[in-house]
Amino acid sequence: MTIIIGIFLGVGAFLIACDLFRVPFLKTSKTVKNLSKRQKKKTGTLEIWVRDLTVWLSKFIKINEYKRLQLVSDLQTAGMDITPELHIAKALVKAIPLGLLTIPMLYIFPLIAPLIIVTALFFYFREVKSVQTKIGAKREAIEFDLSRLVATIDKTLEHNRDVLTMLEDYKKNAAPELRHELEITVADMRASNYEAALTRLEARVGSTMLSDVTRGLIGVLRGDETRLYWSALSVKFADIQRQMLKQKAQKVPGKVKKLSLCLLVCFMLTYLVIITVEVMSKMGVIFGS
Repeated sequence: MTIIIGIFLGVGAFLIACDLFRVPFLKTSKTVKNLSKRQKKKTGTLEIWVRDLTVWLSKFIKINEYKRLQLVSDLQTAGMDITPELHIAKALVKAIPLGLLTIPMLYIFPLIAPLIIVTALFFYFREVKSVQTKIGAKREAIEFDLSRLVATIDKTLEHNRDVLTMLEDYKKNAAPELRHELEITVADMRASNYEAALTRLEARVGSTMLSDVTRGLIGVLRGDETRLYWSALSVKFADIQRQMLKQKAQKVPGKVKKLSLCLLVCFMLTYLVIITVEVMSKMGVIFGS
């Protein structure tokens, strides 16, 4: 009864606070969100709640200035249009509800409480490191497509040395990740110095393979004879692309093994819970008698 009364008092206090602070209704927030983004997929109720909680929590998060600047750069590279505080708050919002399950579990089944805490920490650190994961996946996708770009440049140099035209023509058929970077670079080249734009492209992606490409393009801009360079680079990148394909093929059996291991762990936990409950119930009967 005390828990039920507390729940009703909490809900009532929440509704009164929403009215005092003029918090809009959930339907209003969903409508504004969908109209502002013009989404094909409507925003869900849970997503609205998570977003509002994340924005509120981000106001209380303080980050070291050096780490903040580094995280801002990483977020921009990953294509995530959020602040570092929002990123950390999002990770906390996903981890805290799971961590709060530890409180009832301490009374219901104490043996699972440490496992829940570890799982909550795992979700938090995984969400925080998701920026690096996205950057790595984006860099890998760009490097995989560089082989075609280098081969195209090698063939185009036979009759054309206009770097801007080569990049504009290739971005139409490039992979989405490389196309996005080429669109930024082409616009940057039109607005400023060609070499500076290529240097900024190299800094944004942070790939050694792309550094080789930009170095060759800068050589073309300066009028150097780079035919042999591009031919050698084309062979090198083709070999790297084949190695990347082999690595992707080798990861497939590993993923299957991980899923099988997770299934085995679930079965073991199920049996462990059943055995523990049976043992505790029998011990209760023995001591009760």
